[in-house]
Amino acid sequence: MTDKAISPLRQRMIEDMTVRGFTPGTQRGYLTAVTNFTKFLGRSPDQAAADDLRRFQLEMRTNGASATTMNAAVSALRFFFGVSLGRGDANVGMTTVREPRRLPVILSPEEVARLLDAAPGLKHRAALSVAYGAGLRAAEIVSLKPSDIDSDRMVIRVEQGKGRKDRYAKLSDPLLDILRAWWREGHERGKMLPGGWLFPGQNPVNPLTTRQLNRAFHGAREAAGIDRPVSLHTLRHCFATHLLEQKVDIRLIQVLLGHRKLDTTARYSHVDSSTLRAVKSPLELLRAKGRKKKAP
Repeated sequence: MTDKAISPLRQRMIEDMTVRGFTPGTQRGYLTAVTNFTKFLGRSPDQAAADDLRRFQLEMRTNGASATTMNAAVSALRFFFGVSLGRGDANVGMTTVREPRRLPVILSPEEVARLLDAAPGLKHRAALSVAYGAGLRAAEIVSLKPSDIDSDRMVIRVEQGKGRKDRYAKLSDPLLDILRAWWREGHERGKMLPGGWLFPGQNPVNPLTTRQLNRAFHGAREAAGIDRPVSLHTLRHCFATHLLEQKVDIRLIQVLLGHRKLDTTARYSHVDSSTLRAVKSPLELLRAKGRKKKAP
């Protein structure tokens, strides 16, 4: 959106998103999408027709935009036209794109242990341990405060996680031990402020950022000699998959992960190696029959 021509439109859209309780990150993403569309259009976006939206999607696809990027733009533009402009014709020009379903890469417990041991310092080791030991997302980890750790009930309170929902995550004894070790070290170093963050940033007034935590993950991955295509979110995938391999009920895992739909959790059953190992391959059956024939 250009400042002169459509500043009132931008303000209206911001107000509409604020009324609906959109997070700052979602608001930025929506505004960016409308700005990109305005640049493509070359004039105020309220003058766009349905065919302009269709051409914008085609342009994004031609330029190699991912399905995730295209669908995010569709959501933003539908909101802008449908809510802020009160136009219902936006759906005519746009369609969501089916995203390819890919199974996550899963590290073995031994690889996870190597990675955590290679973390650059106790603070980052504790934060990464929360990702694996409790299955929290990066944004949920950096938002934690010491008061969220309930050692009496052995739970971690996750306040306003994804979907703006509160939930409780599991707190295990080993995770509590490393969090206590970090808490003591953080106090000794003057990093733990009253009412402050469990994982403070360089300035203790601010929390560790997800970008800083992500850099710590990749530093640990390299130091541990893990060259597979994994990310910080992989630790959450590992949490769910390793629980499944221990035969933990999938509905309990759904609750621990904070998934709204069981289908989202069920994808981890496709990477549960214990289930795969329990299945007899037809090749194994052939070999077993061959051995019986050779026996005297």
